[in-house]
Amino acid sequence: MDLESWKNDRNGCLRQRESQVENFRAIKNELLGKDNQALIKTFGRPDRVELADRSQNFFIYYLEPSPSCEQAKPEEESLKVIFRLNAISRVSEVTISRLDP
Repeated sequence: MDLESWKNDRNGCLRQRESQVENFRAIKNELLGKDNQALIKTFGRPDRVELADRSQNFFIYYLEPSPSCEQAKPEEESLKVIFRLNAISRVSEVTISRLDP
């Protein structure tokens, strides 16, 4: 994966993450158990963070332009990587989805 272009593509606006989906699929299971700081160091700050119940949260990285990008398609959800972090800030699930957590 080209992590520099991933980090530089905030909210997926530059469409550089989109071409890396298959590469990401190949490594996503290796990310289970990593802590939130390791994710930030590897992929940069998440585009969005959502809090959930039981002290869990989600780190979201857009693969396609997010709603905040000019070229976003408002009629459809953007493809995104969603990391579920448990109460001790470890990755417990990694999904690639158009749906919000």
